[in-house]
Amino acid sequence: MTESNTLVDVPMPQLGSSVEEGTVVEWKRAVGDAIERGETLCEISTDKVESELPAPAAGTLAEILVPVDVTVAVGTLLARIASAPVDSHSASAAIEPRAGAAQPRHRYSPVVELLASDHGVDLSLVAGTGHAGRITKDDVMSFVDHQTRDALAVGSESTSGPGVIERAPLSRTRTAIAEHMTRSLKTSAHCHTWIDVDMSRVEAARKASGATVLPLVALATTSALQAHPALNAWLEDSIRTLHRDVNLGIAVSLGEDGLIVPVIRRAQELSLDEMIIAIRELAARTRNRQLTPDDVAGATFTITNPGRYGVLMSAPIINQPQVAILDLSVVAPNPVVVRDADDRDAIAIRPTTILGLGWDHRALDGALAAEFLATLKDRLERWSGVAGEPS
Repeated sequence: MTESNTLVDVPMPQLGSSVEEGTVVEWKRAVGDAIERGETLCEISTDKVESELPAPAAGTLAEILVPVDVTVAVGTLLARIASAPVDSHSASAAIEPRAGAAQPRHRYSPVVELLASDHGVDLSLVAGTGHAGRITKDDVMSFVDHQTRDALAVGSESTSGPGVIERAPLSRTRTAIAEHMTRSLKTSAHCHTWIDVDMSRVEAARKASGATVLPLVALATTSALQAHPALNAWLEDSIRTLHRDVNLGIAVSLGEDGLIVPVIRRAQELSLDEMIIAIRELAARTRNRQLTPDDVAGATFTITNPGRYGVLMSAPIINQPQVAILDLSVVAPNPVVVRDADDRDAIAIRPTTILGLGWDHRALDGALAAEFLATLKDRLERWSGVAGEPS
């Protein structure tokens, strides 16, 4: 940020160490609007995450130099804020971006390119309705709709007819998830293994801590990964990378907007209390859209937790380039066979869960996946307060 007279420059920020460009998704203020320091000025999208850009100063939005859906390099000037109100003449003159103020690195935004790729659209055939003839995602979907209508046989049911609640393109987040999940299924040799676990000791510890079950399972998982480092790894083409640190990805649901997997770095160094705090803070920052691209990069292993919704078991897709992902199902009372005081079989009611491991058969074999789950089961069933030190 630099200041010249009463104008404060607002550049495209460096949203992560590996991010070189960003796309303006939406301007939250119009030229001439008053804005307070720290209020959201616009939303920015990168290839990893969407972020809100806070105003670096209080004043009046004097100029918007980069329109919506344009992708520019880090450091490119997006807007200017006047620390004192500007007059109506200067405000109206600044509504449109000034010629030569920002040169987009790409003709099309990442969302437009991805939609075109998914639907097999040649963008040279699409008429743009945006500023200066730019092509928007609505232009792409309109083109697709037109092609679809032309291809429908006479008398076929219209997709926009009675009974249809809504027909709209996927959100940016859902589009990114679709691309990542499809690529993962095409890349990894997916296999899944499940194991049931008596969670009696974990449940007692959970109630004592006032936490959910997820932090306890996360702590036990980091311990099991240190015992089986082959699962704390990446596989990129034919190169396998084993990681010393457990950078634990925790899947956080955003409802209909999809999910994001922020990362707890060096999770093996955390105590239970620290793990509880880390998960709570990450979930809050995720739902408040306060993550940076660095917050969702570099995970070495991921945990997903559909059990909070009562799910008995599932088969999650691996988060590339990782080689495994853990599914935490619901913890619920179930009848189990135990040994009584006379060393005889008996039926008891215990809180149990089913842990599922999705793993890449290119990097692992079934025996190693089973060994990891057995170790994790042991950590949880013999919980003593420190996951790596069972009683």
